[in-house]
Order: sequence, then structure tokens, then C-alpha cells
Amino acid sequence: MMKKEQNQKRDGVILKEGREKSLLFKHPWVFSGAIQKIPSCELGQVLPVYSAQGKFLGSGFCNPKSQITVRMISFDETNFQDEIKNKILNAINFRRQLFEGKKTSAYRLINAEGDGLSGLIVDRYEDVLVLQISATGMERLKPLILETLIAALNPSWIYEKSTSPSRKEEGLKPEEKTLYGKEKKEVQIQENGHLFNVSVIDGQKTGFFLDHRNMRNLIKGFSKEKRVLNVFSYTGGFSIYALSGGASSVDSVDVSKDAVNKVTEHIELNGFSAHKHNEFADDAFHFLKENPLNYDFVILDPPAFAKRKNDVNQAARAYKEINRQAFLKMPKNSYLLTSSCSYHVDEPLFQKIIFSAALDAKRDVRIISRHILAEDHPQSIYHPEGIYLKSLFCYLS
Repeated sequence: MMKKEQNQKRDGVILKEGREKSLLFKHPWVFSGAIQKIPSCELGQVLPVYSAQGKFLGSGFCNPKSQITVRMISFDETNFQDEIKNKILNAINFRRQLFEGKKTSAYRLINAEGDGLSGLIVDRYEDVLVLQISATGMERLKPLILETLIAALNPSWIYEKSTSPSRKEEGLKPEEKTLYGKEKKEVQIQENGHLFNVSVIDGQKTGFFLDHRNMRNLIKGFSKEKRVLNVFSYTGGFSIYALSGGASSVDSVDVSKDAVNKVTEHIELNGFSAHKHNEFADDAFHFLKENPLNYDFVILDPPAFAKRKNDVNQAARAYKEINRQAFLKMPKNSYLLTSSCSYHVDEPLFQKIIFSAALDAKRDVRIISRHILAEDHPQSIYHPEGIYLKSLFCYLS
């Protein structure tokens, strides 16, 4: 028995004494500091992982150049290619249960660790798929991923938009290219019956912020006869839902002129009155500072201010300032939805920032709801690091 364990340990990744606990709890990452020994291997090669005593713990993609040295595929002896294929098909079947027969044709098909597929994100827009690959292991398995997706879904176009900063640490260059089918300038999607034209090539992220779907629905329910300000509006998801909910007026602010023009396009596409909407191509910080903000409802949904851990202090100041301006100027009995998609700013820190902004503005602020997770963005209970999007829905008395 001892001889067998020693042979196993030579063939795979060996953890340091006592560092197997996270894998016994099914955490999908093994950091470099937990590893005692790692064999010579190609970047992204699948290797078995053992405890210091030789106990088999599972298999994962190995990249000695990355701080996340192993991304686990399975915690048993299942063939890794079968495991990947089965997880892709399980993810597809889960989304079919969520959206089949409903008026939503755009959603996250695969959500990385949330679907047991670390380093792989796939978004679906009608019959178009957009891939984001951030790990060398998934890069090596791209042919299998494509084969499985094409057989299961018969898409018209598959586009790769792999631009994550983590690719550099993994030894990968950014990739933006067509992998299958014919390129499309735009794809028209439905979300809860609302129509949007999405450019997966030129748009932010994969073209649309799918993770805020349930928050847009929440806003819709609170918008009746209210004056709404949508800051960092992008192409107007929140603006459309507010008008659908009966808002008396909506102002959309984005630094990109093309983006705010797209909001107007979407208002016309959905049959709402253009007279109820104003667009402002302006820097959000400038707009909030220079205008009175006499609105019943303000939405602050900025891009990630902290893309690296070193950016957290600067990001905290930015989040505080935009919320402080809102608290200072918004009228009594108004609502604020404030969000952060910065991974490095966790929920407790974000709430402290909003607390500080409210205190400086001397406002009575109550949290009446928090972020409502979009069902197509599942988060593994074993991987709390997967939680990145935070929202606080506040009432200002």
C-alpha cells in the first residue's frame, strides 16, 4: 500500500501537510502556497492531486505559472473529458428549465465555478454564443467545448471574447475572434419581453449586463410615476424597465455618446414615448456634482472601479463620492439603487462605503433590499469567491 501511494505522489500534485482541507470541502482552487511538489507538466495539463499522505483528492488543470496553480475538474476518478462534457450539458439543461417558454432569449449559459467549469463563461444571445476563457486548461479543451456546444445547441455563430486580465497570469494572450459560423453586427434579444439590440463584438462584457436581470425587474416594480435617473446607463437596461414600470420620466447618463444613443434606440424599439426620456453623454462624476438630482429614483451602476487588489482604496473613494453626491442632493422619500461589480470590494466593505457616504451627507438611509441573484449566474456554495456583484436598494427619508 505504501509503495502504491508513493508512486501516486510522484505522478501528481502533492499538497503540503494539512492543506487538503479546502479540497475535502470541494473548493475548486489550489493556490501555489498549498503545494509541496508539482511534476513537470505542460501549462493547463490535467493532473491528479494528493494529500501529503498520498490520499487521492481529485484532478484539475495545472498551471505552475499561476497563483491559482490547480483548478479542480472533479473530486473523484471520472475521466476529465467526460466530466467537462457532462458539466456543459448539465449547465445547458439547467438553463432550459429556467427559460424555456419564457420571453427571455439572452442569459448566461455557463458560469465558470458556479457550474463546476473554472475558467469558462458562455453567454447566449438568441442563437449566438459568446465564450470567455480565462484559464489555460480550458484553452487546451476549446475543441471539446466547441464540439459539445455545437452538438447540443446548433448555434449560428460562436464568438470568443477572452479579455480577462487573469489570462496574462495564466500565460495567455487576449483573444477576440469568430470560432464558428458567420459574424453578426447585432443580435436582437428579449429579456422579460423587453427588446434590446446587442453587439457582442463592440459591447461591454459580452454585449449586455445579464447579471442585473432580476434587479431590473425590481426597479420596474418601484418606478410608477417616478422621475428616474439612470447613471452609467450603458445601453439602457434599467431605463427601459423603468419606463415599462410607468416612470413619468427617465434620464440616462453615460460617458459614451454611442451608448446613450442606443438607449434612445431601445426606447423606440420597445414602443415607449421619446418625450419621457432625456439622454446625457457626460462623465458620471461631473453630472452628479453639477446637477441638482431632483429625482424620485436614482440608479448608480458603475463599471468595476477596482480591477486589481491594489485598486481597492481608490475604488472606495470613487464609490463613496458618487453615493455621497446622491445622498446630498436627492429629495426626501426617494429611492437609490447602488451597485458594485468590483470583485475586490466585498459586500461588507461596500456597505461600509455607503454607510460613510450617508453619514457625511447627514441623511437617514435605510436598506430595503439587496442584490437579487440572477438564476442563470449560480454560485457554488463551496466557492464564496465567485460572489462579485453587490447591490443595495435604499430608501432616503
